[in-house]
Amino acid sequence: MSYESNPVLDKLPQHLRQYIKPQDYEHYSAIDQAVWRYVMRKNVDYLSKVAHDSYLQGLKKTGISIENIPNMYGMNRILKEIGWAAVAVDGFIPPAAFMEFQAYNVLVIASDIRQLEHIEYTPAPDIIHEGAGHAPIIANPEYSEYLRRFGEIGCKAISSGKDFELYEAVRHLSIIKEAKGTPEEEIALAEKRIEDLQQNMGEPSEMALIRNLHWWTVEYGLIGTIDDPKIYGAGLLSSIGESAWCMTENVKKVPYSIEAAYTSFDITQPQPQLFVTPDFAFLSQVLEDFANTMALRTGGLSGIKKLIASKELGTIELSTGLQISGNFQSVIEHNGKPVYVQTEGKTALAFREKELVGHSTHRHYNGFGSPLGKLKGINIAIEDMGPRDLKAYNIYEGQNVTLEFEGHIKISGEIITGTRNLQGEIILVTFKNCVVKHQDKVLFQSNDELYSMAVGQKVVAAYHGIADLNSFDLTSHTLSATPAKKTESPEQTQLEKFYEEVRHFREGKNRTISRHKVFDVIKENYPEDWLLSVELYELAKTNGDTDFAKDIAHHLESVKQNRPKLGHLIDDGLELVDKKFKTQKI
Repeated sequence: MSYESNPVLDKLPQHLRQYIKPQDYEHYSAIDQAVWRYVMRKNVDYLSKVAHDSYLQGLKKTGISIENIPNMYGMNRILKEIGWAAVAVDGFIPPAAFMEFQAYNVLVIASDIRQLEHIEYTPAPDIIHEGAGHAPIIANPEYSEYLRRFGEIGCKAISSGKDFELYEAVRHLSIIKEAKGTPEEEIALAEKRIEDLQQNMGEPSEMALIRNLHWWTVEYGLIGTIDDPKIYGAGLLSSIGESAWCMTENVKKVPYSIEAAYTSFDITQPQPQLFVTPDFAFLSQVLEDFANTMALRTGGLSGIKKLIASKELGTIELSTGLQISGNFQSVIEHNGKPVYVQTEGKTALAFREKELVGHSTHRHYNGFGSPLGKLKGINIAIEDMGPRDLKAYNIYEGQNVTLEFEGHIKISGEIITGTRNLQGEIILVTFKNCVVKHQDKVLFQSNDELYSMAVGQKVVAAYHGIADLNSFDLTSHTLSATPAKKTESPEQTQLEKFYEEVRHFREGKNRTISRHKVFDVIKENYPEDWLLSVELYELAKTNGDTDFAKDIAHHLESVKQNRPKLGHLIDDGLELVDKKFKTQKI
């Protein structure tokens, strides 16, 4: 096992554990730690005014420090007190898996951290976004339950082939954007690819719609009133640029509603509008309203068609409770209702999420097909027939029978046995020497091979994934290869060493270094670096070295002249230091 488990993580199914990787805490450089510290100090200073109260309270409850990148083991010791856990994963994982982790009260954290060049915002999942953005808010009980419930419903949403293409494209962009040395042309091509896909997605799938809800709440949500909103979305909480931008009049504020599901977003741009929920409980209300539109609750012909289009493992549940899990290939319809359904490849049958004995993928290794609905000309459905009714219609052990269903589906053969659910309703009828036809077309024919016919008047649910997680081996998924990190130049290695020395000086681990000498080298050899100079400025102020602080501030003015886009970051860094010492004097 590549991670330290706990009671929450022990409940994770095997197919989710495949995404977990070691955090490798020792791989974080001193520059990485400085990036974390800058963003967190800036966030806490600013967000204390504009974030929901749960944010600052949650930082304390979840054990997230301003000074150090969080260690997953340390976080888990504290998170277990609120019934959650955290795991490190390798960047983007499939949306359904991401949401399923949430359903198990597990926070998925990309252990990588953004580069200094992308300190304000990165489209790639990183530990600032997920550790400092998501984790604190889950300490709020109402929001915590919303997140868990969202995962429970979201992982059942049915995707389309286009969704997977978009997921792969976004994942690719996030990888190359955070990989050092990626040519701008390659990034532009990747962004164009995403733009083209987004403009040609066709009818949005359930996963696309619920991903919109996730974006406008969990990632970019505001709470309170239109005139006085507070931030709770992790994307805003972790972006020192957009958290300020979103509170200006440039960003339109809209009351949160189910319309958010039909509002698309662009991850490469600041959001032009945001939704404001009055409270966390309202989020759950909208989620339930949306869930009522999903095939998970509506089932029917449209649900089966969604599963066929998805080309992924899915499940339909019949009105008897029988669940059929597999890759759905086709459906025959009559008067807007499904009358025959067919899967291809491995299929399993279950009842109440437990596989039926004798109906595993080993039995149904080559697909499963069955009539659905009611018998032609008979008012009572098979599932509603009592023992006398069944005998009257020859649905009885040892009988050779021909059953004609509505929609011209006919099944003939010798009945061997029936399988009942806990309520005593028949959910399967097993035949031998069986022929199944649709009009004159033979759909299935057997001699000694047994054939099981599903019993169910209606398809009451259709959803992504399988009924019994033990029925299929779901651990074959492999993530896209992540480019190996390039070997750093001697200059970069030396710069990281300087960051480490300054960090150790501040922490009292090594007071022998000359901060003046480090500063001189930085000015001479690293004229574009700014964050280490900000840290040196803090140390100068701490030690009352006013002249040294002025020299550093003067140098940073020249950096701003050469790199104007960094101006506000430098100013904010110096302002944080000055504010700290001004407060101390007061």
